[in-house]
Amino acid sequence: MARKASGREVLEHAKESLLKVKTAQELRIAQAVIFPLEFGLSLEQTAAALGISVGWVCRLRRQFIQKVSDNKEEFKKQHGGRRRENMTLQEEKLFLEPFIETAKIGGILVVSEIKLALEEKLGRKVVLASVYNLLHRNDWRKLVPDKQHPKANPPAREEWKKNSRNSLKK
Repeated sequence: MARKASGREVLEHAKESLLKVKTAQELRIAQAVIFPLEFGLSLEQTAAALGISVGWVCRLRRQFIQKVSDNKEEFKKQHGGRRRENMTLQEEKLFLEPFIETAKIGGILVVSEIKLALEEKLGRKVVLASVYNLLHRNDWRKLVPDKQHPKANPPAREEWKKNSRNSLKK
């Protein structure tokens, strides 16, 4: 037999918040608390009724109970950001600084050199995509030569094309 759902002490808060909800997510959170306590539904039945997984029902219930016990108005933000980062953004900027400075004075930014330096700093192997992601996060972009010279004169070029053909026919 499954154990009884916890959170009886927040049932009244859940009912009150059910009347004040503004988003579908807030509605689901309140229902995840109310359904098991008020109607005796299991977590599986609650999940089926809300259209989410059992794990999410548990998470939403814990979130609501925590919010009420901490007297907070808003729910904690969902996961996001860089949880598996190797370095902070500031550390990344400091790491890339010598390479970027070399590139600014006319040198070439060689990704394989950055990869070796990164592996040495982290003390383990990294894939090449990690280096490109690191460069992308720090606003680096690959510069490709223009298709024409910056000082080119297109009208003069067209005039030369017209006249050069006539001079070759003579």
